[in-house]
Amino acid sequence: MDNIKVIAEDVRAILDETNRVREQALQMSREVIRLSANSIRASHREEFDEACELKSQARQKVDETRELLCEKREIYYTGYVQDAQKEYAESELTYAIIREQQFPEPSDLGVEAPAYINGLAEAIGESRRHVLDVMRLGDMERAERILTIMDDVYYTLITFDYPDAVTQGLRRQTDMVRGVLERTRGDLTLLQEQRRLEQQQRYLQDAIESAVNKLQS
Repeated sequence: MDNIKVIAEDVRAILDETNRVREQALQMSREVIRLSANSIRASHREEFDEACELKSQARQKVDETRELLCEKREIYYTGYVQDAQKEYAESELTYAIIREQQFPEPSDLGVEAPAYINGLAEAIGESRRHVLDVMRLGDMERAERILTIMDDVYYTLITFDYPDAVTQGLRRQTDMVRGVLERTRGDLTLLQEQRRLEQQQRYLQDAIESAVNKLQS
C-alpha cells in the first residue's frame, strides 16, 4: 500500500497531459469550424480567392489537430473533433459544387469517412441557397446543372446503409437532403413555368398588337 501515492502521481500526470491536449484540440476545432463557415460564405459570394485561403487555413488546423492527437485517439474520435472535420469537408464540397468541379476525396482533405459523407450531405443544404441565388439571376441552365449534382449526391448517400454509430447519424442527414431536393426542384419548376407563361403572354400581346396595327393601316 506504500506505493499508492506514487501511482496516483503517475495517473495524475497522464490525466493532466490528456486534459491539456483535449483543451488544445477543442480550441483548434473551434477555429476549423469558424474558418470553414467563413469559407462557405465567401463561396456563396463568389469570392473564390478568399474562400480558398480560408479553406487552406482550416485544412492546416485539421492537420495540426490530427498530429496533436496521434497518441490520444480517444480524443481524436470525440464529437467536436469529428464535427470540425465535417465542417471543413462541407466547405470544400460546397466550393466544388458551386464551381462545378470534381469532388475531392476524403484522403485529399485529411478527414475521416463519416465526417466526409456528413459534410457532403450538409453541402447539399448550402447548394440549395446557391441554386436560389442563380435562379434570381435568371441563369436557369446553371441552376439545373447544380440541381443535377445535388440529385446525384442524394442517390449516392442513400447507398450507405449502415447503423448511425458507424456513419455518425448520416440517415438523418440523408432525410434532410431529400427534403432540400424536393423544395429546390419545386422552386425551379415553378419558376420555369412562370417564365413559360410570361413568354406566352408576351407572344400573345405581340400578336394582338400586330393584328391591331394591320387593321389600322
